Amino acid sequence: MTCLGCLANIVSSFLPLFLVLVVTKILHKLWWAPARLQNLMALQGIKGPPYRLVHGNTEDISNIIKEAMSKPKSFSPSHDVLYVVQPHVHSWTKIYGKNYLQWHGSKAQLVITEPELCKEILNNKDKAYCKREPESFLKKLLGDGLVTTAEGEKWAKMRKLTTHAFHGELKSFQLFNLYLNH
Repeated sequence: MTCLGCLANIVSSFLPLFLVLVVTKILHKLWWAPARLQNLMALQGIKGPPYRLVHGNTEDISNIIKEAMSKPKSFSPSHDVLYVVQPHVHSWTKIYGKNYLQWHGSKAQLVITEPELCKEILNNKDKAYCKREPESFLKKLLGDGLVTTAEGEKWAKMRKLTTHAFHGELKSFQLFNLYLNH
């Protein structure tokens, strides 16, 4: 048998194993991991719309939005516009509670509408919730400023500069203005 024949035999024997591994990995990512995560969250009391293979809840969200857009809008004097802006969040919070799990494809998204819990998350004193680097198109659109800069030395400097504007401490800005005018 030639060396080329041996190589063909080896490749043909490993090809089915390779295909089984690929199919197993795909099934793990698209079915087993989401189902396991949904069960773990349900054990903790966090429920949500059921996971659908491959597309998650994106089709449900799209249908709810289309249905809401087809109805005439009547705004009340209250500031409750969630049913217009995000009708899926509005309807699912009624069904599953203030915090629920939804799916964007095979990616889980924990939706939190409880004000105290939102405040706790946004405080982030323990640095448990890291700020992601924004997409490149977003940086091009908004520039390289406080909003698009991830936490770091540059962000800390920009935050320190903008703190005065949000807290009404204008003394340093008045001194800066005097310096510019002279």
